[in-house]
Formats: sequence, structure tokens, C-alpha cells
Amino acid sequence: MESMSGGEGGKRPLEQPLLLSYMWKHEPQFANLQDAAFKRGSKSGRRKQGQQLLGSLAGKMWPLLLLVAFLLSPRARAGQIIGGREARPHSHPYMAYIQTLTPAGPTICGGFLVREDFVMTAARCLGSQINVILGIHSVTASEWTQQRIPVLRPIPHPRYNQRNNQNDIMLLQLANRARQNEAVRLVALPQTEEMLSPGTQCTVAGWGLTRLHRRAITLQEVQLTIQRDGECHSRFDFYTGQKQICVGDPREGKSTFLGDSGGPLVCSNVAQGVVSYGDRMGTPPAVFTRISSFLPWIRRTMRRFQEWRPE
Repeated sequence: MESMSGGEGGKRPLEQPLLLSYMWKHEPQFANLQDAAFKRGSKSGRRKQGQQLLGSLAGKMWPLLLLVAFLLSPRARAGQIIGGREARPHSHPYMAYIQTLTPAGPTICGGFLVREDFVMTAARCLGSQINVILGIHSVTASEWTQQRIPVLRPIPHPRYNQRNNQNDIMLLQLANRARQNEAVRLVALPQTEEMLSPGTQCTVAGWGLTRLHRRAITLQEVQLTIQRDGECHSRFDFYTGQKQICVGDPREGKSTFLGDSGGPLVCSNVAQGVVSYGDRMGTPPAVFTRISSFLPWIRRTMRRFQEWRPE
């Protein structure tokens, strides 16, 4: 899967499930993000700083090396999430395909419909132009189920910090209300602040790269397991269990590596997390924003901007 304003200055840790399509076209910029992951995001990365002797050449070759490693992995199959599979068409009717124009160029994110006029995604998906496609399975087919809706107002969390990925959550107010049908449905949000038990099985879906310069044509899905906070504390400097969820068993080799940033972590039909970031090589676990920790902000924001909708 493919995982991507605010905050303090400095480079952000590498956003492993984010902007892979951007990576292939902009190696120098992505190499800088890789360096940031070495220095800030991943403790294991810092222990390997000696590898930086490879210099800028290694930085530029990294996307190709990453692709080779992915193709050689026994668990990685072309066109699929690592350890996952193609989803049955419209089996995740809440999914949103988000097209974003950023200073670095166009990219995509995942998202999910939480109200007929609001899509939730990651704050890192903020751009100058954002469009949402609902009811989509194939990104190339002309599907009668698709609803293309421009975004009226992006609302990133006011305390989103791109340096440490805290508060990585955003609401997109749609210019028009979505029409619910068999291919477009809301997903439930948690009603109270809750902690998921380690071992809980959840689902993540999204569109991602299949090979160099190619994204997955159809929606992919993978089952992931909630981990103890310690699994992420040992890998990421800024992980905090109060606002984030540690997801993906390192022993299983399943990953959101080719998924869209902003996609939902769905557990028992409830969206509990938002894809945020992870290890630069796609090794689980990955970090998701914990939705239940932001319920007051979510409710307040949707109530406030509902009143400001132009007729």
C-alpha cells in the first residue's frame, strides 16, 4: 500500500506508506526524507548511520533497490499489498481515493467517508487542490459507481506536526454530499476513547504501486494485527500510545507499505486508525493515528463547518 500543515520546522520522518508515486519521480527530495528517518524517525535507522558513507549515490539508487527488494520478497506479489490481496469490488464502500496537488506535484492519498459531507484522512495529505472519488474500485475503469466530488474545505488538525507526525489527522468537507448506495457507505467511528487490545485483527485497504511508475489498478486489502506499544516505542522516537496505534506483526511480514496515507484501520466495522507512517523499508509494525483520541475535535469540527456550508 502507499502511505503521506503545520507543526515545527525540520524534515519529517520518512512516510513509508506515503507518496510512493512521488518517490519514483523525485528521488532527491525523497532521499532527504530518508535521511530524516535515519536521524529522527527510526531508532534502528540511527544505528545504521554508517551506511551513509554510500552518500548521495546510494540515496538516488534507493528507490530502485527498494523495488528489487520488494520483488524478491517471497511474500510480495505484483499488484498487491505485502501479504495482502485484491479486495472484492466495493467491499470497502467507505473508501475514498484522494487526488492532491502539493508543491512537489500531484499525488494520491486514501481516505474514508465518515459523514455524507465529510471524508477523513491524514493531515499530511493537505494540498492546494484536493478532489475525492468515492465508489471506486479500479482507478482506470469507467465505473458507474464512482462519485467525483471536489473538496470545499480541508481542515487539518491545528496541532499537526509534520516533524514528528503527531496529530496526523484531517477532515475534508465535500462541496457536495455523497449519495449513499451499494458502493458508497459511511464507516462508523468509535463513540468513546478506547484502547485496542494487542492481538486484535483489523483491515487496511488502499491503492499502491505495483512496479516502477505503476500504481495498483484495483483496491488492495490486508489483515493486520494490533501490537503492544513497546513494539513501536523501540522503533520510533516520537511514537505515543495515547494518540497512536502500533499495527502489524513483524513475524507475519504483512505491511501497509504500498497503501495510501490517510486510509482507515477498520476493526469490527469501526474505523479506529488513520495510516500515518512506518519503517522506510516497509517492515511492520507501522504507526496509525488513533481516531478515538480526537473525537472531541472531530465532532466539534463537523458541527462547526456544517453551519458554514454555502447553499
